Amino acid sequence: MCSYIVEKTALIGSAKGRKGWMRIDTANVYYDHPYYSTLDHVLAIDFTNEGEGGRDRVAVELSAESARALVDRILAALASGEVAHGGVATPVALAAE
Repeated sequence: MCSYIVEKTALIGSAKGRKGWMRIDTANVYYDHPYYSTLDHVLAIDFTNEGEGGRDRVAVELSAESARALVDRILAALASGEVAHGGVATPVALAAE
C-alpha cells in the first residue's frame, strides 16, 4: 500500500531535464514504491518549478542506503566548500505547509 506522504521544500536552483536546463523552485520528497526502479521502496525526489506550472520535472529514485550516503556527502561538500570560499551559503526559506 502506498502512503502518498510527501515532504515538500522550497528551493533556489537549476536542474537539467529532457529539454535542457530549467529553474527549479520545489522538491517533493517521499519514501514509497518506485515508478521505475526495481527496488521495493525508494526515496524519490521530484525537482520542479511550480512557479512556472510544474509541468517539467527531474526525478530521482534512490535506495535508502544511497539516499543516506548522498545526504552525508552533501553536508560534507557544503562544509568544505563554505570553508574554502569563506562564507556560509544563503539559507532557503521553507515552504508553508
